[in-house]
Amino acid sequence: MRLGVVLPTFSDDATEALALAARAELNGIDAVMAFDHLWPVGEPTRPALAPLPVLAAVAARSERLVLGPLVARVGLVSSAHLVGQMRALALLAPGRVLCALGTGDATSAEEEAAYGVAARSPDERRARLEEALEALAGFGERWCGAGGAATNAIARRHGAALNLWRASPGRVREAAVEGPVTWAGPLEGGEALLDALEHAGATWAVATRARDLDALERWRAQR
Repeated sequence: MRLGVVLPTFSDDATEALALAARAELNGIDAVMAFDHLWPVGEPTRPALAPLPVLAAVAARSERLVLGPLVARVGLVSSAHLVGQMRALALLAPGRVLCALGTGDATSAEEEAAYGVAARSPDERRARLEEALEALAGFGERWCGAGGAATNAIARRHGAALNLWRASPGRVREAAVEGPVTWAGPLEGGEALLDALEHAGATWAVATRARDLDALERWRAQR
């Protein structure tokens, strides 16, 4: 199982994010990722850096880290713009990009309304997801944020890994029967949770808190 950590991008600048990426690369972590939010969930007065420019800055400084958003929301920008950004990142870091996409959910609706992003139906968001997955074939490993049955079916149809948010190892095991599964969330349970996720069949585990990097490093050092 490969390991990733989400960079701290809820900030006015990328200093801390770049430092964490350098540490992750030095200590054997496989990937760094970044949230695609306009502010931290539930905290509209706090700043947030756009994920793909930060990841591009990491790509310019890194020799081996895999990079990707967690996850890029279709519909936040046009499909052509999103695909163009992901392809540009793939040019900066060939073979090292995770094209991780999602349809968004109720937790992001407030952000979109505040910035005047048009509300779209679930069917339209799923159509945009499928369009982007098709356009990014061959540009990196593709992930799809797990959702309802229709969204998950799109991921499976395109051979994309299903990314499960804070799922139990049992849920990971069930989903892995149907295709590749990745996991993301706060690393509550530390190395024991990583062991359980690996045994359940997760191909990646991405910790979403910077302080979880300690546990990732310890787990990696034992392998």
